Amino acid sequence: MPSKLFCSLFSLITITFVLLTSCEPPENTDRSKNPYVTWSSYLGDPGRSHYSILSQITPENIKNLKVAWSYKAADWGQMQMNPIVADTILYGVTAAMRVVALHAATGKEIWQFGDSVKVWHSTSRGVSYWEKGEDKRILYTRGSDLYALNALTGKPIPTFGDDGKVDMRSGLPESAQNKFVISNTPGTVYKDIIAMPLRLSEGPGAPPGDVMAFNVITGAVEWVFHTIPEADEEGYDSWGDEDPRKSPLVGAANNWAGMAVDEEAGIIYVPTGSAAPDFYGGVRKGSNLYANSLVALDGNTGARIWHFQFTHHDIWDRDPPAPPNLLTVERDGKKIPAVAQVTKQGYVYVFNRMTGEPLFDIEEHPVPQTILEGEETWPTQPFPVKPKPFARQSTELSENSVSPYAENQEELRELLRTADKRIYAPPSLEPVILLPGYDGAAEWGGAGADPEDGILYVNSNEMPRMLQMGIAQNDYAGLPLGQGVYNKYCITCHQADRKGVVASGFPSLIDLQLRKEKDEVSTIVTQGKGMMTGFPQLPKEEMDALLRFLFDEEIQHSVAEETTQNDSIAIPYKHLGYNKFVDSNGLPAIAPPWGTMHAIDLNTGEYIWSIPFGNTPELGDEGIGIGTENYGGPIVTKNGLLFIGATRDGYFRVFNKHTGELLWEYKLPAAAFATPAMYEVNGKQYIAIACGGEKLGTEKGNQILAFALE
Repeated sequence: MPSKLFCSLFSLITITFVLLTSCEPPENTDRSKNPYVTWSSYLGDPGRSHYSILSQITPENIKNLKVAWSYKAADWGQMQMNPIVADTILYGVTAAMRVVALHAATGKEIWQFGDSVKVWHSTSRGVSYWEKGEDKRILYTRGSDLYALNALTGKPIPTFGDDGKVDMRSGLPESAQNKFVISNTPGTVYKDIIAMPLRLSEGPGAPPGDVMAFNVITGAVEWVFHTIPEADEEGYDSWGDEDPRKSPLVGAANNWAGMAVDEEAGIIYVPTGSAAPDFYGGVRKGSNLYANSLVALDGNTGARIWHFQFTHHDIWDRDPPAPPNLLTVERDGKKIPAVAQVTKQGYVYVFNRMTGEPLFDIEEHPVPQTILEGEETWPTQPFPVKPKPFARQSTELSENSVSPYAENQEELRELLRTADKRIYAPPSLEPVILLPGYDGAAEWGGAGADPEDGILYVNSNEMPRMLQMGIAQNDYAGLPLGQGVYNKYCITCHQADRKGVVASGFPSLIDLQLRKEKDEVSTIVTQGKGMMTGFPQLPKEEMDALLRFLFDEEIQHSVAEETTQNDSIAIPYKHLGYNKFVDSNGLPAIAPPWGTMHAIDLNTGEYIWSIPFGNTPELGDEGIGIGTENYGGPIVTKNGLLFIGATRDGYFRVFNKHTGELLWEYKLPAAAFATPAMYEVNGKQYIAIACGGEKLGTEKGNQILAFALE
């Protein structure tokens, strides 16, 4: 990127030349004006394209790509963040939620913002950047607080909110003020506002997932869109007979995955999540607008322009997992501004982004209906005719689909034979095989897109999960208080024996006192960590009792009173956990591939190529090229390259985007469950990626690596 001095001198020379010759000025050569040259927005640009026109690195010289610099953070663990670069500074977030500003050409730390003592256990996918003249700001969240930092110094801006921060709950109803509200994903900047994604509880009593836009300069709430409508708003009658916003049980329908914005049109595209409670909808009858939808909002007012609902009355946790991609497609010789949304189901929905008109037919098909008491499933669900799903569907499985590497094949074959494998099979007391699984085919890393050619590039998981419900009971009845609290909030994931389900990502809590201090565990319970949401609403008495139980100090005579508040009593069924369908060695129970990568032509709806993605190290040579679980998205370049980390095997890879051919790979110091960033400093092209590991049982790391040609 040219320096400011160079740009100023160039502009002065240009103006002088024009005045002297009375000619038209030459074409603007300031490359910083092209959104596909810089990386100052999450995922590269406001349209979330993951795309760059930088061309110094080519298919021919990719073999010369080397580590240019590395930065070691003070803390270790999962870093999901996509770095951004403004001027010559790279901004990222470490595993302990500390913001770091690094010189983008050397990795040298310029400043760091964050608590030097208190460790935060959430995950962050990065920060947002805003500038107006000399005022340059980094917008970043920690807990429920949105901070505005001086981009050059890292100091909070005192005129923003309360001395540099604003509680994001300030735009939510009074009932939400003490509930779990955080943001894992950077906000979307449009003019002088930032629209914030929110991560909320998915259980009974979650707050409503309103989309809120804050003023970047003052921190004031500029507008709010109610994803759960109020009584006088359209969509209100899609929530049954009772007011959903007054229900003590119903909430969420939040955007957590991030948004895209068409700055020229002034439209923000918001994919929304499922309503809460998540797997039982008997207390929220109806289709539940605007949950599980893509909603196009006026960026200036928050008014709805159009919407499309991907899943009606969601009881499968089928929320869109990533921001949509803005791109241009061609139909009958005409260029159409489009928005494409990838989903957990492996579907791609494509719309005219101005009108919401589907660019491929979407058909409503009948789906299986529930037999659970009180539940009312929606009779149909929308299926796109094109493109075909980019992941296997549960209906493609049979008892012969068992993994050839499994040692307990007969047991798995019986499960595949007897479990319900229908698409949209409703949760029941019997097991349902969910494929793609809860985390989806598409993940939060999202898809890359060539915004001009209309090609979409998406990596996918094929990890099946088991969906099953159980009869809800009073979690406290006759039990010591700490065990009752554990049964209510923790038992689904960490099991009654506290051994967890390690293969599914839920650690054992046995002998916790040998690994953690009480203060740290209390912080995790309150703030959440990774997949786990926090429980800030726990009264001190219940938190203290839970800690005693977890640390084997339970006072046995401290029995909870029958009158202890327990919202789950109103929900007759409970979800039995996010369990993976794996073999006795913790590997997927179905035959490979277990991770894939695809190039899809959205002009035609046809696939250009599909390949297995990644290796499974546990299987040695047999595991090479059979695919593996992956989290994090790609970068696509105009000159034919696709860069991606994401895989559990810990490699950073470059593919030919036209053919899917592997051109280069590098073993990282820790797995990179993150999307890289591509940028240029002083005429040199770099690719930076965060290597934090920890997820999926991988080793912890603490490095950010940048690559360039040697």
